[in-house]
Amino acid sequence: MIEFVVATVTAALLHITPTVVLVKRPDAVRTLLPEAEQFVAGELHLSDADAHRLHEAVDWSPEDGVVVFYTGKQGDRVVGALLFVRVDTPHGPVEVAVGFEPGGSVAGVVVTKATVETRPWIVEALRAGLTEGYRGLKPGDTAAGAAALKEKMASLPDYMAAQVDKGVARALAAYGAFYNHVRA
Repeated sequence: MIEFVVATVTAALLHITPTVVLVKRPDAVRTLLPEAEQFVAGELHLSDADAHRLHEAVDWSPEDGVVVFYTGKQGDRVVGALLFVRVDTPHGPVEVAVGFEPGGSVAGVVVTKATVETRPWIVEALRAGLTEGYRGLKPGDTAAGAAALKEKMASLPDYMAAQVDKGVARALAAYGAFYNHVRA
């Protein structure tokens, strides 16, 4: 009986629900880099100093200290790059795909994963136009899509929009600091 009570209390405190796919990764890639005929994945294993710098800048440490950039090419011409960024929230993870144009500005953002609990909040934020606010941002710019929609959404969709902002900010920081090191 005690195990049941402990498990119930733990589940209530950590009410993370299963992750659901909103957009499959290959579909996000095709959406963000529609001209690309081929893709090259470039892994960057961060040094301790680089990992610390990224953590200080955007409160993020990529899984296993590895940032993976996907460069899209058409023939020999680079048509863009993208990366997937995970943001952990008290309600579970959110995954954001951020695509970059060859000049370094954000081409688009796709939310690829959420949880069963957060899905409706994410969907509401997306319907309100959340991802439109990120187009054209460059490394060093502030991702403030949530702020632009604050009056259009309830508090939980607004909270999740702020988490998407974090994902975009992390992608901007990683792209700005490291993309040229892995560019294929």
